Amino acid sequence: MNFYITTTTKCNLECSYCYGKSCLDFGSDFKGLKIDYSVPTRMSYDIHDLARFIRKDPSPTIIFYGGEPLIEVEKVEEIIDNIPAERYIIQTNGLLLDKLKPKYVKRLNTLLVSLDGDETVTDRNRGENVYRRVIENLKLIEGRGFKGELIARMTVTVGSEIDKQVMWLLTNRDFAFKSVHWQLDALFWQNDFDKEIFGDWSERVYMPGVRRLIETWIERIEAAGEVLRIYPLIAIMYSLLTDEKCKLRCGSGWNTFNIQTDGNITPCPVMSGMLDFYLGNIWDSNPLDISDSTFVGEPCSECEVQHVCGGRCLFANVTKLWGDEGFRMVCETVMDLINSLRKVEWRVRSAMREGKVEVGDFNYGRFNSCEIIP
Repeated sequence: MNFYITTTTKCNLECSYCYGKSCLDFGSDFKGLKIDYSVPTRMSYDIHDLARFIRKDPSPTIIFYGGEPLIEVEKVEEIIDNIPAERYIIQTNGLLLDKLKPKYVKRLNTLLVSLDGDETVTDRNRGENVYRRVIENLKLIEGRGFKGELIARMTVTVGSEIDKQVMWLLTNRDFAFKSVHWQLDALFWQNDFDKEIFGDWSERVYMPGVRRLIETWIERIEAAGEVLRIYPLIAIMYSLLTDEKCKLRCGSGWNTFNIQTDGNITPCPVMSGMLDFYLGNIWDSNPLDISDSTFVGEPCSECEVQHVCGGRCLFANVTKLWGDEGFRMVCETVMDLINSLRKVEWRVRSAMREGKVEVGDFNYGRFNSCEIIP
């Protein structure tokens, strides 16, 4: 199983779509769900209690998460030293990667770093000079021996041109990533939904941009036999090629869980403090007993593409902070993504028959903090 370890809820950035929107969202009622506001800002339990819990799982993955997990870099290193795992993954904004010693850098299997595209877009969303500082740290950790998968994890906001920014991250001269994933800035806050603005952007900019990105992706397959590791594309295409039936693709609530800073367990980090979804704790629970415990409900459970999509984000599904209409509008972007990939599936199969690619080229890292569905 896979365990997010939230080391702290604090962050060293004030990104416009996270800190900025949270300041505008005071008073949100979370649709009547009960919220535990006593969750501490940093880990308050003993590492040895965490070790006893995780050792009950025969093949655990540990994903360090925050806030910014590397604010507690000593805690990250202590956990790696004391708790064996099949994989160690960090999701970070990248600004403190220089604090992680080489011996721990080499232990990481996957590193997700938050960049939203080029320097202009990233710094607009995340703060002045963030892009350059992160790029320098990425070069540094490569020099310290990092050999795992490095994934650029984008947040895509209204105004972003998805195809241009994804291809920038894959091909730029500053630091070209080999893997990219993106998540829409949608359904996480209650007071940021503007039907006209989001609707216009998704129809006029975002969905056409995704279609252009798919065309660029498929042309690279046909011309060079190269499958660019754009997670939403490779994962969905792999499912289409293999008839893979998917549950919630991030794994939240059925094989991936969050251990929040007080030792209580929730389906995912975003649901920290949501009392209705507390699933146990590290002292009294067995990790094998909490698997398959939480699933998305309607409309996802009744959707015709659920076996491909797996369902919208569990937090978004249970809160529906944008209401039913906003939820539907976001789902339309996912439906368009899936349908656009279905339209080029025959071209992928043709490239496979010609020996340019094989089905394994579309296989993807599962439960590595990529939600797959944007």
